[in-house]
Amino acid sequence: MALTSTLRRAGLVAGAAALLATALPVAEATTATAAATRPAATPLAAPATGPGGRPDWCPSVGAGNRVDCGSLDRPAVAGRPELGTIEVSYAVVRHRGAGPAKGTVAVNPGGPGEAPIRMAPAFAGALHGLLADHDLLLVDPRGTGYSERMPCGLTDSEYRFGTRQQQREAVARCGRELGPRAQAYTTAATADDIDAVRAALGVPQLTLYGLSYGTYLMPVYASRHPERVKSMVLSGAYPLAFDPLARSGARAVSLALHRICDRSAGQGGRSACDGAKAVKDLATTASRLRDQPLDVDVYRDSGHGAPKRLRFTEGKLANLAFEAGSRAVGSDPAGHTLLGDLPYALDGFVKGDNGPLIRLVQDDYKGATGDDQAPYVAVVCNDYRKTWSAKDPVDERWRTYRAALAGTRPGAFAAFSPGGYLEGPTDGGDVCIGWPRENTAPRPQPLHPRMPDVPVLVISGDLDANTPDAAGRQAAKQFRDSRFFSIPNVGHVPELSSTGCVTDVTTRFVRTGRTGDTACLGALPPIAVTPVQP
Repeated sequence: MALTSTLRRAGLVAGAAALLATALPVAEATTATAAATRPAATPLAAPATGPGGRPDWCPSVGAGNRVDCGSLDRPAVAGRPELGTIEVSYAVVRHRGAGPAKGTVAVNPGGPGEAPIRMAPAFAGALHGLLADHDLLLVDPRGTGYSERMPCGLTDSEYRFGTRQQQREAVARCGRELGPRAQAYTTAATADDIDAVRAALGVPQLTLYGLSYGTYLMPVYASRHPERVKSMVLSGAYPLAFDPLARSGARAVSLALHRICDRSAGQGGRSACDGAKAVKDLATTASRLRDQPLDVDVYRDSGHGAPKRLRFTEGKLANLAFEAGSRAVGSDPAGHTLLGDLPYALDGFVKGDNGPLIRLVQDDYKGATGDDQAPYVAVVCNDYRKTWSAKDPVDERWRTYRAALAGTRPGAFAAFSPGGYLEGPTDGGDVCIGWPRENTAPRPQPLHPRMPDVPVLVISGDLDANTPDAAGRQAAKQFRDSRFFSIPNVGHVPELSSTGCVTDVTTRFVRTGRTGDTACLGALPPIAVTPVQP
């Protein structure tokens, strides 16, 4: 099956953020559900139904595959009945063939905060071959999509355009707004919701398929419900015990620049850029922005109306390079990508021409919306590993965090300064430092839980600095029976590569527990790189 054409027909590549599931959920991730989902304050009631008694939100995926949908009431916080319940919704795309399904594949597209039910047509297209004899289970994580979306007043636009101080203040405000129910939004709770749906459907075991944040969620499920796991596929992966300072991501930006330049030789063997120079230009640009940030006016997609002013700092550069720079890389090798244009833009900035870098910034930020980021922020601040203890007061958190920064070795963040780089992640660094400790979930996920001994496939793109292949290797080591592939010339979530190779391998693995012939994984074409004049 040709993955690229299938995903494009389904509209997934055009709105790539939905499946790529970068560290910050992008505008498209929630816009499609905004009108359809019930407000968070609406009391629980029987869902509106359409023809045949199906919930009116239940998706259709085309001829040949029936879709069954439903909802379960789940405790908001186990042992806290006073905090109420959450209605968790699910969709099952049924297999086309006769007889019972050979298995059920539970897919999570990432985030945190992505809602897979609305993506059912895209997943059904991408996994068309697998749906011949496997069912596909899509559960909207609590607080997202059709599982009672929850707002806290922190918009995508506010979060992305804000200074680091403004981001911290907005996250702390979000935690206060959610109140004690903020404790309900954890990876462990979502994992238990998925298992409750599994039990209600009478499915004995699941094959877990996680993308990006889904590679965190699915191991949490596996550790909590090991006997219910048949096998796992983790794409764009990182381990539960990830580095809270994200140093491998900083280094991966430089590695990606070297790799695209080294592979860019065209006719006559001349490369479009020099990797060492590109990394040096990145360091120079980071240093200049550290001392003197750049003000950038960003316009909406239409190009009309008043611009939004962005203070472009070293942290914003880091975010652009590791997060946006990893997005959609390899889906159209001959097309323009931020990563492929980055060496040219950095060269221009160092030489005094800000225009190319400004255009990259404007293209990335113009899609920011008013969508609420509560589902993302709550999971990040409840679950993700920090350098401080959630039990500590804010001043002690700051002391611990600054000590961790001061203890890093020189060069640990490659082209960036430690403090500058860590203002880039919207899910790390100091962004959760003001999250209210009284509203923090009391059950942190163990960093090294016992995992089931089942076949696990882990794949990473070697141009991905968001969840770099170094993190993927660590993720694979969490399991006894794992195999890891670093796939050249693709970025975050390798399934979006330009051929059907990656999905052919993952589909074969789901069917058999084996990868089979993987030679095609090393034959994906290099991406286009804008030439840098010597």
